[in-house]
Formats: sequence, structure tokens, C-alpha cells
Amino acid sequence: MTKNGLVRLEIDGARADVVLARPEARNALNLPMCEDLIAVFEAIAANDDLRVVVLSAEGPSFCAGADMKERKGRDEAWVKMRRRASFRAYETIGQCALPVIAQVQGPLVGSGGEIAMSCDFIVASTAATFRFPEPQWGTVGATQRLQRVIGLARAKELLYTGRVMDAQEAHRIGLVTQLTDPEELSGQVDGIAEQIVAAPSLAMKLTKHCVDAGARTDLAAGIAIELAAIDRLLSQSDWRAGIERFGNQVGGRPDGGKKS
Repeated sequence: MTKNGLVRLEIDGARADVVLARPEARNALNLPMCEDLIAVFEAIAANDDLRVVVLSAEGPSFCAGADMKERKGRDEAWVKMRRRASFRAYETIGQCALPVIAQVQGPLVGSGGEIAMSCDFIVASTAATFRFPEPQWGTVGATQRLQRVIGLARAKELLYTGRVMDAQEAHRIGLVTQLTDPEELSGQVDGIAEQIVAAPSLAMKLTKHCVDAGARTDLAAGIAIELAAIDRLLSQSDWRAGIERFGNQVGGRPDGGKKS
């Protein structure tokens, strides 16, 4: 358990589970939880045995957003410090070199969306809902990640209205990549995590690096990033073993070795 006890880190072989553990407050994000998230992902970065991270939450809610109660009686300097702490938490998640899967089982609001969108992708239950009500609450938030995931106009509409979006719509517009029945959510995520763990670790890390770095530049620069990753892979991994594995799995043929 972390210093503040609001985020739990569980390690099983090559998999790390990061669990938001404040169910009595619907996992609302406060300063101690920000600190715990940062500490947990720093610990993950220091563990060379890990290959995948699953971020989930205790209780029926994924995250009820920022804990507005902790701001009562605070001055502007404290609120600015608190907001910067949340951005550091999101950034620490986003900078994780390993694939990070968000497992969303229920309602997600505001800062909960920032946490989930800082992961590589979201797998959600049909019981999940999504809401970004920051302007309705008299604050500003989710203006950057949300538009990059679902597009400018959709992000504006959700932020301006603060309406609740169901899981089916979130899946349709690309916020959620896979949608499943509530009782099948954990098994679905387990299967994805197992596929990631089974893949060559360096190739997976470099793939994440190339996609993330390439998204911030143009195509030509992105190709240069990928070529540099290929150079590193050829010099630092047993790439011939990967070719052998591919040949054994599909017979070396694009159709999986099946005869027509």
C-alpha cells in the first residue's frame, strides 16, 4: 500500500495492477491520491520485470472526479498547487514506458477521465458512464486530452453541456476501445494483458514510444523515430527468434498457413 493508502499496487509476475482505493468517496481524486499515483508509477518505472499495467478502481465507481470538498477554506495558491499535482499524476501515468490499460467498471467523471485517458486505451463495462462537467462546476479541465481522443467538436459539446455519456456512445466515438458486459470485464482485460505480456518486451516498449512520439510530429519525423527504434531493436534484441516464432505460429504465410 502507498503512503496515503489511496492507491494500491499489486504485482503478479510481469503484470502490475494499480487500483484506486478510495471507494467510500467514489474514488474522488484528492491531493493524497495524486501523490500516491505518482509514487506508484515511479515504482513501476523502476521495476524492470514488468511488462503491462492495468489501472482499475475499487467499488461501483471508477472515479467521481476531483474532490471539491478538500478545497473548502483554501486559498488560490493552494488550489493552483493542487491542480499542478493532478497534472503531474496524469503525466506520470502517460509517460509510463509500459502499455497501460484502463479498466473502467462504472461512472467516471472529470478527473477520472483524465486518469483513464492518460492510459493507452480504455476497456469499459456497459455499466460505465462518462461525464466532463468542469465548466458546469465553475472550473476548467479535460480540455486537452479529451479533444485529442474524440475530436474537437465532440469534446466541446461534452464539456459545454456536462451531459452524461453512456458506454455505448463512448465506444462508438472512440473514447472506449473495447466494451463488454460487467461480469466479463475483468476477464476481457486479463486476456489483453496476457497477450501483451507474451510479446517481446523491447518491441512492445518501442512500439509505444514510436506511437506516442510520432503523434506529436509529422509523418517524416515519425518515420525517422520508427527507423531509430528498428535500429535499436536489431542491436539489442534477439530479433531472429521473433521471426522463428512467427514462422512457427503461421507457417510463415500471410494467410496463417492455411491451404486454399
